[in-house]
Amino acid sequence: MYKSLADAIRDAEAKQISLAQLALETEAADQGRTVDDIRAALQRALDVMRGAVAQGMVGDLYSASGLVGGDAAKLRIGPAGPMSGTPFRDILARALAVQEVNAAMGVIVAAPTAGGAGVLPAILTGLAEARKIPDEALVSALAVAGLIGAVIAERASLSGAEGGCQAETGAAAAMAAGAATEMLGGTPSQVGHATALAMQGTLGLVCDPLGGLVELPCVFRNATGSAIALTGIELAMAGVEFKIPVDEVIDVMGEIGRTMDVRYRETAGGGLAATPTGRRLAKERLVQIKRG
Repeated sequence: MYKSLADAIRDAEAKQISLAQLALETEAADQGRTVDDIRAALQRALDVMRGAVAQGMVGDLYSASGLVGGDAAKLRIGPAGPMSGTPFRDILARALAVQEVNAAMGVIVAAPTAGGAGVLPAILTGLAEARKIPDEALVSALAVAGLIGAVIAERASLSGAEGGCQAETGAAAAMAAGAATEMLGGTPSQVGHATALAMQGTLGLVCDPLGGLVELPCVFRNATGSAIALTGIELAMAGVEFKIPVDEVIDVMGEIGRTMDVRYRETAGGGLAATPTGRRLAKERLVQIKRG
């Protein structure tokens, strides 16, 4: 697999193929499997993603702590807001839905991790439904997301404990932006710019879960990450180019993560987790879980 998105983009352009085709062929060669086998595995992942979205949208799932649950349904059926009836609001609801399933110990696809698992399915399934895009294109988009995630893992990190939430939700936003740009017909170069534009918007994002639980603010950061991903997609598809190469943006994320104070790397020792209310809620909910 590639260690540089610039190299992948260059090779795709040189061969005059999509990044999805390049990613699938490269993965097939690396694993000794056929492209059809890999596409079938990605289709199964897509099916799980759709199932999590549907399950979370109902609004009857709550985490053991009681801190998370029911908010995706509020966006789906609640009072109209300025984005009511738009794909944007639907995508926010989908992101929350997947994370509510995760918090309730349901089945999700860690893409790239459980803490950031709502962004990619929300973006891809939400845009696909709005644009009537077939599953074949979604599976191809997942291949591109995998390529981007592999490069991020190689050059930086996908772990909140290592790099803060920028390495989880931030990476998810970058993967979703690039993947959706491919799905919508963007060029390999536009995929790179979308990825960079999304990632630059999450640089420095801390990981500060209340009580160490992947609930607050993790669930809501997936909605925020989806909004940032949509920004990257919209800008890149309009022809906007980010002047810092995407690999350099990824490298900076890794550097920031390595130098980030340990309190902001999934220890629940800083950020929102360390606020008076955060500490109180964590204490109350952890006691509740133990009693349960």
